[in-house]
Amino acid sequence: MLHMIAAGTRDVSQQQTPYLAQARDTGFVYQPGELSGLHRERRELQIAAVYADDGRLLIPERTLEYDTLVIAVGSQTNDFRTRGAADHCYRIDSREQADAFNKEVRLRILQCVAQDARLSIGIVGGGATGVELAAELVQLAETAASYGAHDLVSRISITLIESGPRLLAAFPKDISDSTRNRLEQLGVRVRTDTRVGAVDADGFVLGDGSRLEASLKIWAAGVKAPGLLADLAGLEVNAVNQLLVRPTLQTTLDPRIYAVGDCSSLTLPGSERPLPPTAQVAHQHAQYLIRNLPRVIERGSSPPDFVHRDLGALVSLGEYDAYASLGKFGLLKGATLRGRLAQMSHILLYRSHQARLHGIVRGSLLWLVDRINARLRGSIRLD
Repeated sequence: MLHMIAAGTRDVSQQQTPYLAQARDTGFVYQPGELSGLHRERRELQIAAVYADDGRLLIPERTLEYDTLVIAVGSQTNDFRTRGAADHCYRIDSREQADAFNKEVRLRILQCVAQDARLSIGIVGGGATGVELAAELVQLAETAASYGAHDLVSRISITLIESGPRLLAAFPKDISDSTRNRLEQLGVRVRTDTRVGAVDADGFVLGDGSRLEASLKIWAAGVKAPGLLADLAGLEVNAVNQLLVRPTLQTTLDPRIYAVGDCSSLTLPGSERPLPPTAQVAHQHAQYLIRNLPRVIERGSSPPDFVHRDLGALVSLGEYDAYASLGKFGLLKGATLRGRLAQMSHILLYRSHQARLHGIVRGSLLWLVDRINARLRGSIRLD
């Protein structure tokens, strides 16, 4: 949902889940603060102190003991140390970053309207995040125009930059081609086989030495785990800080520590590449631990190997279109869908996620509230 929050086409407050409330409802204990260290021999975690925005100490540094540890700290975009990217590009790895970008894009749109200015937006990364963000920004501009900024669409240009030969490299080629065609029909300029060599305040310096002007820049390419994992109690990591795990999801050097989701790297037997850092893989990791971890803790038994099932993938171009690949299982394996059926699948995927978080009743009520708000509030964020 972060690309929708970033574009302002979805209400941020309606989608967030406060950990304190979730802990109360489902029976876990929430300890606020960043992981700052790990002592494997003593089985202890160091949790950093929490400070207010004005520097006041709120919660002191703490040490927590554990018997079994599951690390699930996710990932962030990887700018591959591209010069200027960290200083001049927005990212949407978190709710806070998505909200910050949305505030900036709304200010830029206001400038377009009030000062007869132009806005050029450059998105680096042709994966699902970059593709979906581009479509949502088109939707933002068209909806804003319906509120009175009639020539706004002609003043905004969006360019999507991908270093590889096609968008959505993890999807079947027909979906990649259809997605590119649809984005170009919406006015998005798509540039594949284009590497960004540097970023400055005015745009991108490309690998061939040419320039691409962009007044607002977003980096949505690459994946790496948080830098903290690179030197966390000597655990093995790969080049992008992901913890190396066995087929049981246990870290290679400590069977009491598991790593799941984007922060882990698992190469299944017979595979040449590790599993991709996707929500689908992370969800299957979680389901595996739900089934097996209680038995391991209670009986001291060894967990079975993790089995991954490729169930396909979905990409949504906002209200314009959607595409789905049905994966390698089931009667329709390998088939692709597009249009309303794929859009509904995309919606149901998110709603099933809410139902797992909050239960079917509360998840259904959240869906109902969203539908009511869609009729009562503006279709984009206007505050």
